[in-house]
Amino acid sequence: MLVSKILSSRTWVLLDGLRQWRPACSLHIQICLLQQQVKSWQRILSTSCAKCAKNERLKQKRAISEKKLTRYFVDHRRVCVIGGHGGQGITSFHSEPRKEFGGPDGGNGGDGGHVILKADQQIKSLASVLPLYRGFDGERGRSKNCYGANGGYTYIKVPVGTLVKEDGKIVSDLTQHGEEYVAAYGGTGGKGNQFFLSNENRAPMTATLGESGQKRVLYLELKTMAHAGLVGFPNAGKSSLLRAISNAKPAVAPYPFTTLNPHVGIVHYQDYEQVAVADVPGIIRGAHLNRGLGLAFLKHIEHCRFLLFVVDLSVSEPWIQLQDLKYELEQYEEGLSKRPHAVIGNKMDLPQSKANLLLLKERVEQRVIPLSALTGDNLEELLLHLRDMYDAYVTTEQSRRQNPVKW
Repeated sequence: MLVSKILSSRTWVLLDGLRQWRPACSLHIQICLLQQQVKSWQRILSTSCAKCAKNERLKQKRAISEKKLTRYFVDHRRVCVIGGHGGQGITSFHSEPRKEFGGPDGGNGGDGGHVILKADQQIKSLASVLPLYRGFDGERGRSKNCYGANGGYTYIKVPVGTLVKEDGKIVSDLTQHGEEYVAAYGGTGGKGNQFFLSNENRAPMTATLGESGQKRVLYLELKTMAHAGLVGFPNAGKSSLLRAISNAKPAVAPYPFTTLNPHVGIVHYQDYEQVAVADVPGIIRGAHLNRGLGLAFLKHIEHCRFLLFVVDLSVSEPWIQLQDLKYELEQYEEGLSKRPHAVIGNKMDLPQSKANLLLLKERVEQRVIPLSALTGDNLEELLLHLRDMYDAYVTTEQSRRQNPVKW
């Protein structure tokens, strides 16, 4: 019974012809024909089996490179928000048996839905925010004085501590979990002809359309991108250092400007405290003059509470790197280079770095932490000092009666 279902009528005719043609054809031709028929049966059976079909789909998938899999951090976004369009009112008159002049009964249209920004402590980046949001439209009115339904609200989840700007002015500051801000109001629904009923006009034929929703262009910006920001010149080893102290996987390559977008890694401690460290793209000389993408990179540093200057000890005169970095920060924003910071001497695994370390300590007043992100040497000292800077930040915020940003 099962064989008869699998084989079609055309197949049975073919087999019957082979049986009658057996004396005329050779054994080799019969075997080839049977092999082709068996392959067609296997192809039919494999598509009906879910497990076989899944295996075929998995074979077609291509491996994605690690650079494409990484998700970078977004701390500012331009968003266009449009409220929902109001529903139109209708013109209708009541009609039922033995009631010839029932009067107007056209209902009003529903109001358009609002677009609302909502702070959520589970969201840490603006990467999921789309460039355009449109509210739901209200439904049109109905007869028998039935109003149209209002359009639903459209919620945009943003991180806690998001600044909402319009034309360069701050219009909202979302600092608490669950706090909302109406970014765009929906349009008012149109009026049905029942609304225009009066003693002078007992049979109005007028109905209005719904209003358009509010349209605004807003700029979302995070006050705090991360607790600590890795600041340094290109190819100083910032991405390798972030890989060594956290689970973040930024791209690493032996050429400058490997990192074009910031990456944030989380450093976990035994008391369940979490410190966010951001890998900021490399700064070049003249960044405050917007050379390259200087202003965009410096803007990321502005959103960090304390800084970690990463200096390449393998180059000659590494203290000049530190001076240039502080100069660029100070030219961009006064006082930015004076934030709590530490100096990290990277690439200690290279032979010329030890001699440059002694010269750097003589010319720098701040504490210098020598380490190697490649081999992992002396990372414990960095993690302990990073925790001390984080505790100082929390104490300072609490003394100001403000809530410190926590991950």
